Amino acid sequence: MGAVTSASSEIGTRAARGAPHRSASGAPVETDLGWALGVVFRRYAKAAAAVLDDVPGGPRGYQVLATAHGDGPKRQLDLAAQLGVDRTVMTYLLDDLENAGLVQRQPDPADRRARLIVATEQGRETLCELEERLATAEDEVLGSLEDSERASFRMLLQRVAVKADTVDPLHNACVLADENVDPADT
Repeated sequence: MGAVTSASSEIGTRAARGAPHRSASGAPVETDLGWALGVVFRRYAKAAAAVLDDVPGGPRGYQVLATAHGDGPKRQLDLAAQLGVDRTVMTYLLDDLENAGLVQRQPDPADRRARLIVATEQGRETLCELEERLATAEDEVLGSLEDSERASFRMLLQRVAVKADTVDPLHNACVLADENVDPADT
């Protein structure tokens, strides 16, 4: 109940500063789920993009690096399919990550024509640093919540997201960060 009261007082404070935005029903727009999700996502996407700005390929490069490290060596084509990245785009992305010293292409012992993508030591160190910086960005985005509220928010959001993904699976998480993509098209 405290979170609702806190949110309600914040909306009231905004209204006191000027005329609040209102929906067709007359309720403040801040009470609309779509508005709230959009604002929080936009803030998180901008904060994450700033953190990942120096990674070749930005958020997509981070996903490749994190997957190559977390899942272990993976064939280039399998990695592209898992992340929903066009294989030609994946080739250029891996070139950039390899030139930065973050990943290596190694021959696949099971198929000499295929290459396994492996995070380098520098890639693993970079990934640890990026995860710390992303955690700081997340803390900033969720800064209006207390620690226990953050844990509850994450748990509830994850539950809703897992259910939503079973109903309407997301095939390419990379496109969500693209401001030019309509989420309804993903």
